Amino acid sequence: MNEIVFQTEKKAQDLHYSVPKTMKAAILTQQKNPLEIVDNLQLPKHLGVGQVLVKVYYSGICGSQLGEIDGVKGVDKYLPHLLGHEGSGMVLQVGPGVKHVKAGDKVVLHWRKGLGIEANPATYEWNGQKVNAGWVTTFNDYAIVSENRVTPISQDSNMKVAALFGCAVTTGFGVINNNAKLKTGESVVVFGSGGIGLNMIQAAALVNAYPIIAVDFHQNRLDLAKEMGATHTLQAPLANPKEDLLNLLEGQKADVFIDNTGKPAIIEMGYQLVKSEGRVILVGVPAADQNINIHSLDLHFGKKLIGSHGGDAMPHLDIPLYNKMYMKNKLALNPLITHTFPLHEINKAISAMRSGEISGRCMIEMNHDE
Repeated sequence: MNEIVFQTEKKAQDLHYSVPKTMKAAILTQQKNPLEIVDNLQLPKHLGVGQVLVKVYYSGICGSQLGEIDGVKGVDKYLPHLLGHEGSGMVLQVGPGVKHVKAGDKVVLHWRKGLGIEANPATYEWNGQKVNAGWVTTFNDYAIVSENRVTPISQDSNMKVAALFGCAVTTGFGVINNNAKLKTGESVVVFGSGGIGLNMIQAAALVNAYPIIAVDFHQNRLDLAKEMGATHTLQAPLANPKEDLLNLLEGQKADVFIDNTGKPAIIEMGYQLVKSEGRVILVGVPAADQNINIHSLDLHFGKKLIGSHGGDAMPHLDIPLYNKMYMKNKLALNPLITHTFPLHEINKAISAMRSGEISGRCMIEMNHDE
């Protein structure tokens, strides 16, 4: 093991953190196949400008990673590569130019751009082969990430919950507050009530929307949605979900329809289901070979079809805010973490997500040998 030395502003003595030469990781080597679990992925010897070395504690699994594995956006030209965009950890070392975090900081790892440098993505080596990575990865027990993909949080933060701020919470709340701009008393349908959808439901409840209708294929997720603030639930698939939703809306059309599935038929139904000045928010992304079919006339008279990009979250502002709200018991985030797996069982965790066994967010715990 190598070692680095840094000084804190508050203490004169040196504090030492071990820097690994190799790490454990789950690698996507081929689309539509299980991840390859390795424990000998070699880290670069030096950090580049704007790069940050993080000891990862927890990583969430988002539907986006399932889409990457399945190749929903088409051929993946970066294989083999690392995955994961939501996590928590501690900074071990920073590269040249980094100003917003320092060694010893507890941080959230996120995919939306925050403060600082957007560094060149790191590359690793595995059995003589190059392994690519993006600006942030979290399916690994250490990570070299871009400065603008980490945000510091207080030292007394709950690090398991903190991983949720990397995507699930910031996206869910951002969709409600920034994209939909949901108001008190407005109606909202959340189609797809997984980890991000559950946060949308909680955010909608905090602004006193009504009704808040959660739709999902799995009853266990709908049960959790009620706990998060859904006033009505509907299990799909159904013969005619539009009619069932209109019944729950008491014959009125919805103010907001949020699609988390990326399925064109559901998006088209949502477009028909909202009012003449309603908003349809697209969070899920259809496969590369799929399109939606709508009559666009309504868009000229106030109806909005909005593609969300992570809820337009601003990590450096939103993450400290939501963490403070959680620590003041203003957000219920513990119930969202329904399963935890070690890194070497990540394929088992992914299978459980696909089957619907996991109702909320699944966390991967890195289990460092201290």
